[in-house]
Amino acid sequence: MSEFDVSRLLDTDTVAVRTVRCSGTCRHRSAEECAATTYLVFPYRGVYMRHVGSDQAVADANHVLFFNADEGYQVSHPIEGGDASLSLTLAEPLLHELAPSTMLKSGGKLGFLRQHLRIDPRAQALVALLRHSLQNNSIEPLEAEGLLLTLVARSLGPRTSHATVATHARQRLADRVKVLLASDLARRWTLAEIGAEMGCSPVYLTQVFQQVEGLPLYRYHLRLRLARALDLLGEYDDLSALAAELGFSSHSHFTAAFKQAYSRSPTEFKQSARRA
Repeated sequence: MSEFDVSRLLDTDTVAVRTVRCSGTCRHRSAEECAATTYLVFPYRGVYMRHVGSDQAVADANHVLFFNADEGYQVSHPIEGGDASLSLTLAEPLLHELAPSTMLKSGGKLGFLRQHLRIDPRAQALVALLRHSLQNNSIEPLEAEGLLLTLVARSLGPRTSHATVATHARQRLADRVKVLLASDLARRWTLAEIGAEMGCSPVYLTQVFQQVEGLPLYRYHLRLRLARALDLLGEYDDLSALAAELGFSSHSHFTAAFKQAYSRSPTEFKQSARRA
């Protein structure tokens, strides 16, 4: 069976959108791969590691990753379960127009200086809305194109994205924490438990994670769980069962957290995806 399952969702003169699912059987670094064109990847399920030379990035639902044309990279899967992402390619003039010049490499082919950026909940919601509506064929190409451009602009915007600024050692510690959280999204972690796994004190752990990611550890974990809810909403009629699967104490707790993050209830989000 193939390691990858790629589905085409949209192809226009402006954008191309694919879903890419990987079985995640390779725990160690893959052979080096290289993209022919620059594209943006929005993971929405699972987690993997992307390696460019000595640099690495955790690919999870809280981030957008940049795959630069002609730049070699490797992938590894620290936990089982595979992963899935929305892959987006834009016409180069549009990407130049949307991306701040400070994010782009100078000279040569279009490419980003960083491997990834953290995105906000509204961008996560757009990823889910676009994926569900394109898969259900419930959205017109013109509307989809507009939403995709909004997604890119929001993901690259200085007010809605976050670039890591920390030492190499602190970034690696934060990466290990992210992988640990993704290994069991429903678990109600405590700082002491995470600190014990990482071999550091809860105080140091929270300080490092806040510096690297720009938000508290508990909120990062909550956003991962809510992003998983966005992925699974279409498969659940019983939201109480979904809330329990994701580790929320009750249906009302889940609904309140979802609405605070995405400005609509889970039921309202399902309805908007169907009539997009």
